[in-house]
Formats: sequence, structure tokens, C-alpha cells
Amino acid sequence: MPSAKPAAQESVKARWDDLVSLSERIHATPELGFEEEKASTWVSELLDANGFRVEHGVYGMPTALVARAGSGPLHIALCAEYDSLPGMGHACGHNLISAMSVGAAIAAARLADDLGITVTVFGTPAEEVGDSGGKIQMLEQDAFAGMHAAMMVHPAPFDAVQPRIIASSMFEVEYTGKPAHAAAFPEEGINALDAMTIAQTAIGLIRQHICPTDHVHGICTHGGDAPNIIPARTRARYMIRSDKLEELQRLRDKVHRCFHAGAVGTGCKVEFIGGTKPYADMVHDLQLGSLYERNAMELGRDFTHALPMMKKFAASTDMGNVSQVLPSIHPLISIDSLPATNHQPEFAAHCVTPSAQKALYDGAIAMAWTIVDMATNADVRNRLLQAQK
Repeated sequence: MPSAKPAAQESVKARWDDLVSLSERIHATPELGFEEEKASTWVSELLDANGFRVEHGVYGMPTALVARAGSGPLHIALCAEYDSLPGMGHACGHNLISAMSVGAAIAAARLADDLGITVTVFGTPAEEVGDSGGKIQMLEQDAFAGMHAAMMVHPAPFDAVQPRIIASSMFEVEYTGKPAHAAAFPEEGINALDAMTIAQTAIGLIRQHICPTDHVHGICTHGGDAPNIIPARTRARYMIRSDKLEELQRLRDKVHRCFHAGAVGTGCKVEFIGGTKPYADMVHDLQLGSLYERNAMELGRDFTHALPMMKKFAASTDMGNVSQVLPSIHPLISIDSLPATNHQPEFAAHCVTPSAQKALYDGAIAMAWTIVDMATNADVRNRLLQAQK
């Protein structure tokens, strides 16, 4: 189908104002994970207006959605994330992720009958929560059953086809001690803040004894109630990351022992909350990634300038869990934000610039063109169809 790619590009152009509006509205109204009521509604409305069969509030999550178009045997999934970060809004560019996936889906849907494909958009809540994200809950309920491939594109300071996406787990830990008057009767208290201090010190000391590719980082979310009361309760939220899921378990055991040390040293009780549904490392489908790279380069994207930064880059996402069960890609697309990088307020500001709009345009078209290639390249199509039999 020599005319398929130009037709896909024209579809994106024809709906350009709607796509930009979607991105900017989501950016202007940041919502945290599992609270993305407006964003998921706007995504649903735009897909419905473009002929998709939309179901909202699916898989036990009020802000999850699934939208389908076409009826061909090759099933392609596009993931739309739309949650924000606390305190700094869309500093990871999920407003662009949603708009790019919607744009690519609309373009591919116009060609679905000719290409023999079914296009599905999954609105996936709460990617930023770090444990039991939306995609993980969807996988548990077989949402991706029957899909042959999945994709999404993520904003970044640079373009990359196979970014280093590693396993991660977020958990909370709570110490319970005993309150007492901090001056008159301190010996009657059991200090939960001391327990947290011991744990954080122990974590600092074990950094010499973990792999260079491991990461441990966290915050104390509650440190006590008043300085003249011995803290009876403290709470922290921590993330651990390793290259692979199996390595993550070893790191978890070491970090948990640090928190147990705080309990032993002070006499507090310790409780761990969450951390049972970690994010998996990403399995990049090399063939599909090569198709995307070629299409993105045709649009003028440059993948060479990212090479120095990629040596130290690491991130985590529940898209890694999707990639463990079906062929997937998760490229990065530059919004020319340097020196600002993801999870900084300055990056959030860059997500509504002309450069961000260019990324939205290129990302939507590159994904749509990649879907065309997947459908029309006999080797790729047959591999994907056979893999899910």
C-alpha cells in the first residue's frame, strides 16, 4: 500500500488542532494516579468522535479506558498514559504521550480495513505510582490478551529507540513506637523517628555492597507530630531499582533488612506496605524498534546525539510488564528541553512548547507509520501473528 503512509500523515494533520488541544488541556489540569478523571474523559471523547468503540472505567479502575477500531486479525495496542507528578504537574510529559497515542491510533484506524488490523488504545492510569500501576492491573485481568504488539512513545531530552528501562518497586514502611513527653519523661517513649534514622543510615552504608546498577531512593512522608512529643509513628516511601526483576528481589531483601535494623535498634514495630507488584524491566522488540527508528529518521529525528547520555540513563515503567508478555516498543522522543530533564518543573514547562508540539506530530506519525509497516511487511506480520497462537 504505497499510499498508506501519506494517508496516515494526512489524518494526523486533519486532526492536529484536536490533538494539540488534548495535550494542552491535560497539561493544564494535572491529575495524580488513579485520579485522572478529566484526562481519561477527554481521551475517550476524542476517540469516540473519531469512530472508536470506547469503554470507560474498565478493569476495576474508574480512569482506565479501552477503545477499538477495525476488525482485522492483526491486533495492535497503543498505550496512553495521563497521570502527573505531585507538586510539579506533567514533568514527565504524559500529556504528550496521550496525544501521540491517540493521534497514531486515529491515523491507523482510517486504514484498518485495508491493512487488516484492529487498533486498540488502552488508557492506562497511574504509571507514576511505582507499584501495581494501571498496566499491571490490566495485565492481571487479561486486557492485553489477543494483542500482537504494543507501543507508546515517551518525551525526553533526546531521542532513543531502546532506552534502558529497568525493574523497580515502590513500597511504604511504617514504624510504630510509643509517645511520651520529650523533656519530662523521654525514657517512657519509643522513638519511631530514631528507627527511621537508623534505617536510612543503614541504607547509606549498604550502597558499597550493592551492584553499581542498583538504585535506592526515598522520602520520609511522616516524621512525628510535634517536637515536644517522642515520635510514635513515622512513615517513608521508597523505591528500589535493578536491571532485572530477579536482581530486584536480592536488593529488596538487603533494603528491608535495613528497615528491620531500625525496628530492632529502637524497639519499634515495623510494617511494609505495597511493593508486591513491581515494574518489570523492558524487553525491547528489536525488529519493531528498527521500524520505528527508520520512520522517525524519515521525519528528521536524530538518534546519535543521545549516545553519551544513554550510558547513565535509567528509568522504570509498567510498560516493562507489558513487554514481558508481547512484542513492545517504548522509544523516547526529544522535546529539546536540555538542560531540563524529566521530573523537573522546567521539563513540565517544555511539554507545551513548539518543540513539544513537533514531538507530538512526529511521534504520532512515526507510530502510525510503524503500524503500517507491521501490517504490510510479510515477515513482521507473520511473526507477530504466529507468536500469539
